[in-house]
Amino acid sequence: MTPAIAVIGLLRFPPERLPELRPHLKALVEATYANDGCIAYDVAEDPFDPGLVRFAELWPDHQSLERHLQAPHIEPWRTAARRCGLLERKFTAYEVTSSKDI
Repeated sequence: MTPAIAVIGLLRFPPERLPELRPHLKALVEATYANDGCIAYDVAEDPFDPGLVRFAELWPDHQSLERHLQAPHIEPWRTAARRCGLLERKFTAYEVTSSKDI
């Protein structure tokens, strides 16, 4: 499937809260892959910036991304993230006009 939308994002938490966050993050990723129609939904803790969690997402179209943002598992995730001390949130969606394996 060819992606039409790429999303790059980050969330920042107090580093000491990451152990509490991880089960919620795992549930988010699993639910997203199972239900939301993503092509890729990759999440990683930055090994050089403790507390920083990076997201890289690929979606087949705007509608799939919008459905994801309204999916039932999103609000519980957002609540858990706030409870775990969310400090910063930044996500940007890009339209993919072409791609090339490098």
